Amino acid sequence: MLERTLNQVKVMLVVGFMILIGQWIGYGLSPLKSIPGTLVVLLIAMLALKIRELTPKLKFPAFAWASLIALLLSMPFMPTSKLFLEYTNQVNFLGTTTPILAFAGISVGSKVQQLKKLSWKMFIIAITVFAGTYFGSAIVSHIVLKIQGII
Repeated sequence: MLERTLNQVKVMLVVGFMILIGQWIGYGLSPLKSIPGTLVVLLIAMLALKIRELTPKLKFPAFAWASLIALLLSMPFMPTSKLFLEYTNQVNFLGTTTPILAFAGISVGSKVQQLKKLSWKMFIIAITVFAGTYFGSAIVSHIVLKIQGII
């Protein structure tokens, strides 16, 4: 378990470094100003991974735990809210997607042989899900922009 935790910390440090570089290059944000917020995000991610490990019978993914933790920390009635938001507002969260998608790609890429065994039906399901997500997002965006009078 200690070895697994050390490996997770190593990955988090690499991801954190990539996030800071992405913040600097992509959004012109100072890496020094982004460090506290990035550390908060990485600590939440580590905590979520540990909760997931400690509750193996619950079929609740680590990202959901991370979302719940962040939600709780940012609630207006929580004493952590002000500091949490002050730090995390220094991180452009779109910039955090690059390392996440890179690791997801590596993860999927290492399982190509397993994916080949799933059948062509998975391709149809994937296309349907992607199309549904795209059109669903477009519809919601259109409605919100219409309500706001932007379009």
